[in-house]
Amino acid sequence: MTRALRRPPARGVEWEFERVTFSREFSRNVVTRLLVERAEHGGWELDRVRITADGTRRVILRRKIIRAVRTA
Repeated sequence: MTRALRRPPARGVEWEFERVTFSREFSRNVVTRLLVERAEHGGWELDRVRITADGTRRVILRRKIIRAVRTA
């Protein structure tokens, strides 16, 4: 399950967030490879990881939103 969120700007930086959930069947190495691939190709970086009691990993990724400024 993947969902992108946006938070209001804080201190001049605007971030886009994405939640990713991995079931317990995925090994640590597989999860690492999947997250590295998203980081390299999508520009995402790791914000936080939460491992629940049943073993699922809830990962929140973030990336900067770059706004183009129109010049006159």
